[in-house]
Amino acid sequence: MQKEFLNNRVIVKVGDITQENADAIVNAANSTLFGGGGVDGAIHARGGSRILEECREIRKNKFPEGLPTGKVVVTSGGNLPARFVIHTVGPIYRMNGGKDAELLANCYVNSLALAVENNLQIIAFPSISTGAFGYPKHEAAKVASKAIEEFLSADKIIEQVRLVFFSEPDALLFVKHQAFGLV
Repeated sequence: MQKEFLNNRVIVKVGDITQENADAIVNAANSTLFGGGGVDGAIHARGGSRILEECREIRKNKFPEGLPTGKVVVTSGGNLPARFVIHTVGPIYRMNGGKDAELLANCYVNSLALAVENNLQIIAFPSISTGAFGYPKHEAAKVASKAIEEFLSADKIIEQVRLVFFSEPDALLFVKHQAFGLV
């Protein structure tokens, strides 16, 4: 299953994000940056120790209390096909004083902005916060698609954003609830 939006600048597909041949993949990290479950665990496992070592340096030098929700950092891709990993911490649903949508949008916008700063043109995202962090998938689809479209409308460096879903039902749910073209 693959669906294109915004003149092929956004691709929705099913796959394994750790296999994406992109300039960067985005990690739906936890604030420790030390790996965890789901996408985070898969990226650290497949990417190897270099990513964890770089994350430890980031924690030591920049974010000793952990990476705040909605913020981003970049590491190398280690053993991944992607050259870089952009780590972002999504919101835990209903734990942010009504700012869930704003924080989730920040994950996408800040990841794209960091990609532009590093002249990265092809970026692959997982579905941020919709696993263990409990963000309803249909709501996340609207927030993510609006944030991505608004960013891309003002930016010409990013050639393609890939939204990579682990399962076809999740990809189809995103397609059903996305808001591309409605901004």
